[in-house]
Amino acid sequence: MQNRLRYKKLFFFTGLLLWVCVANSAQKQSLHEMTDKKLAPDFVLKDIDGNEHRLSNYRGKVVLVNFWATWCPPCRDEMPSMDRAYKKFKKAGMVILAIDIGEDEDDIFKFTADYPVSFPLLMDKDSSVIRQWAVTALPTTYIVDPAGRLFYRAVGGREWDDDALIAQLMSLQKK
Repeated sequence: MQNRLRYKKLFFFTGLLLWVCVANSAQKQSLHEMTDKKLAPDFVLKDIDGNEHRLSNYRGKVVLVNFWATWCPPCRDEMPSMDRAYKKFKKAGMVILAIDIGEDEDDIFKFTADYPVSFPLLMDKDSSVIRQWAVTALPTTYIVDPAGRLFYRAVGGREWDDDALIAQLMSLQKK
C-alpha cells in the first residue's frame, strides 16, 4: 500500500513537471503584443561591413529588431534559429536587424566564425540605441510593423524558426 501511494505521488509530480515544462516552452515561443503601439525610435547604425542601416528606410516591411551581445549565452543560442527564420521569410520582404551592444567589429567578426548569419549585424557601440528602446535584458527583440510601430516584444531567447512564430510574423506582414 505504501509503495502504491509513493508511485502515485511520483506519477503525479512527474506529470506536473512535464506540464510545467510544456507550458513554459509554449510561453517562451510567444510574443507579447504591445498595448501602446507607438512609433519605433529611429536609428542609424553601421553593420560590421561599414554599411549604414536606418530603421525608417524599412517602412512597409515587418522588421525584427534583436538586441544582443556576443557574451550572452541565450543570444548565441537563438542566432542559428534566427538565421533559419530569416531565410524563410526574407522573400516576403521581412527584415532582421540584430543590434550588438557595446562591442566592436572584431568581437562580432570572431563571433560569426562560430555563428554565421545572413542578416545584418549592427553595432550600438555607445549603447545609445538600447537606451532609446528601453531594453533591460538580453536578448530582447521587438517586432516593428509595416507602419513603423512597435507591435510585439520578446524578452529572452526564442526559436525564431518555430512555425507558429513564423506564421505570426507573416500575418503581420499581410496586414
